Amino acid sequence: MKIALLSFDFGEYCIRLATALAREEDILLLLSHQEARSHEERLDQTVRFHPFTKPRYRQPLRQMRMIFKLIQAIRRFDPDVIHMQGGHMWFNLALPLLRRYPLILTIHDPRHHLGDRETQKQPQTIIDFGFRRATQIIVHGETMKQMVIDDLGISGDIIHVIPHIVLGDDTAQPQVQEEGSCLLFFGRIWEYKGLEYLIRAEPLITAQVPLAKIVIAGVGEDFTRYRRLMAHPERFIVYNEYVSNEKRTTLFRQASVVVLPYIEATQSGVIPLAYTFGKPVIATTVGSLPEMVEHGRTGYLVPPRDPAALANASICLLQNDALRHQLGANGKRKIITQCAPEVIAEQTLEVYYRAQTAGLLTQ
Repeated sequence: MKIALLSFDFGEYCIRLATALAREEDILLLLSHQEARSHEERLDQTVRFHPFTKPRYRQPLRQMRMIFKLIQAIRRFDPDVIHMQGGHMWFNLALPLLRRYPLILTIHDPRHHLGDRETQKQPQTIIDFGFRRATQIIVHGETMKQMVIDDLGISGDIIHVIPHIVLGDDTAQPQVQEEGSCLLFFGRIWEYKGLEYLIRAEPLITAQVPLAKIVIAGVGEDFTRYRRLMAHPERFIVYNEYVSNEKRTTLFRQASVVVLPYIEATQSGVIPLAYTFGKPVIATTVGSLPEMVEHGRTGYLVPPRDPAALANASICLLQNDALRHQLGANGKRKIITQCAPEVIAEQTLEVYYRAQTAGLLTQ
């Protein structure tokens, strides 16, 4: 089967998927330079790689040139199916030009998140237009599937739940590596991530675990308001910057626990990262996070907007080395068995076959 994988974001995700699929299929990967550059060394040499430059949204002429070149590349390849990640404000408008090819679309976020100004640059109606053109849809959780059905009116028959592919340094040492009592918050910093509730939980945590530190790594909105919330700034280590792969590896290896205090979510790529490094996760009961974190087995689930609950779960894990390491080992086992690239590729191929069959029936 000839498969064109197209994405403007999700670089690591796409490169791992393309490499796994290329073991059996003919793959064309169309991925922006910006997303590919940090992960390109992982790409299998058999993949036909077509990198492109992604212009800013407010550069319509450059966007049109990019779209024209992408459509040309796809038509030259003449795939059996196209698999697109998420969507793109400008490219979505050109999807009718590719109607001859069955379209599989992975929806990472059905709706814009609270306070996420980056995704809000793309009108929801245009993103929805792309969603509705899909022959088959992939999501990363049952909760997300129901959201797509309810919010978009798309039939559940064409929506498939496939776990998020493993991310991170999968050559990480099997033994647990930690530095002190460290809670890690990692990723983009927007209102929906609930970082303020972890900051508010800090005095409760350090009252019981005096040596605990909270590491915050990522960029997003203005960090000034978060600094103002810190009762004890010396208890925090902040990397308010783009985090390289090497730095990411160091942070996850040093962490004792990875914390996702989200107040709103669909799914998260941070959880697979934590499991890759054998770290337990504390997450809130929003979106599909409870499908990824098994309470009491790979981590703990707590209510959103609840600093006391975050603190209690953190204290429990920081004070119990054996429990923390066991939950981390369970997470590692889960990610290897359920989210390995070859496992995800096999499930994704089944969706491609269904899309191809559906396309033949409509011809």
